[in-house]
Amino acid sequence: MKKMLLLSPLFLCLMATVAFRFVQSTTTAALELDAKARLGEGALWHPTENKLYWIDIEGEKLHVYDPATKKDTEFLAGARIGTVVPVQGGGALVALQNGIHKIDTKTGKLTFIANPLKEGIRFNDGKSDPAGRFWVGSMALDSKKGAASLYRMDKDRSVHEVLDSVTISNGIVWSPDKKTMYYVDTPTMAVQAFDYNNETGEISNGRVVIRIPQSAGGAPDGMTIDAEGKLWVALWGAGAVTRWDPATGELLQRIEVPAPHTTSVAFGGKNLDKLYITSAREWLSPEQLEKYPLSGGLFVVEPGVRGVPAEFYEGAL
Repeated sequence: MKKMLLLSPLFLCLMATVAFRFVQSTTTAALELDAKARLGEGALWHPTENKLYWIDIEGEKLHVYDPATKKDTEFLAGARIGTVVPVQGGGALVALQNGIHKIDTKTGKLTFIANPLKEGIRFNDGKSDPAGRFWVGSMALDSKKGAASLYRMDKDRSVHEVLDSVTISNGIVWSPDKKTMYYVDTPTMAVQAFDYNNETGEISNGRVVIRIPQSAGGAPDGMTIDAEGKLWVALWGAGAVTRWDPATGELLQRIEVPAPHTTSVAFGGKNLDKLYITSAREWLSPEQLEKYPLSGGLFVVEPGVRGVPAEFYEGAL
């Protein structure tokens, strides 16, 4: 497959023709679980188990949280863990620094599948697409510019590099009509849209639909989509989650989080009307941790809209 180069920041800036307007909001997310994760990430609501799957990248753990009982179950992965998605038929896929594995979510047993990564690179955020393929991005351990990629693992377990020259691959979601893929490479300070072919998994026509202004106070990290087709983006460094209209680039809503490093977002609850937010403690100074002691916690808020169910990986494992 021909690789697609990620657009340069300068070119992205020239393409961004929409105006941005910030909306002041007093909505603040509440602490759900004082997990003290080093680098909480990868929030995903399991659509049949009614539990929140999330990860601690630097803590090398998969977490399965049940809001009904407030019980949080941990599975030690043995390596940095970039993301998790449910598997049709049971278990989950986890993207570890040493490759993609299936994990038995009853025992924690790992089964190796594939590893396209070069030395010094680890997996980061990812999700399954509407057709049941697994998409996962990467980043260099030293965050070297352009050293990483975005991959797609098809249902036959073949792995394809879809984008190269990526720096920090992060949020990825698909529109409700299955025609558009939205994607974040954090240092670009933008959300890109691609035309998406649900039959083949191919993407084309990359363009900027949202540019995060410096006044936002942070950089785009994890992302999800709601039932109205609007995008929710966690802002690393800003202690906030923001809702955007990808058709206009307009900021619609801002939710404050009492932890500066907000990392990922996922709609959950039986009605998908709660927004779960992960955060990190890593890279905060002692002074910052004193000011934001809940950093690394799991937070929740009712934003007034509903999400869409997460997709399963549907390949044979």
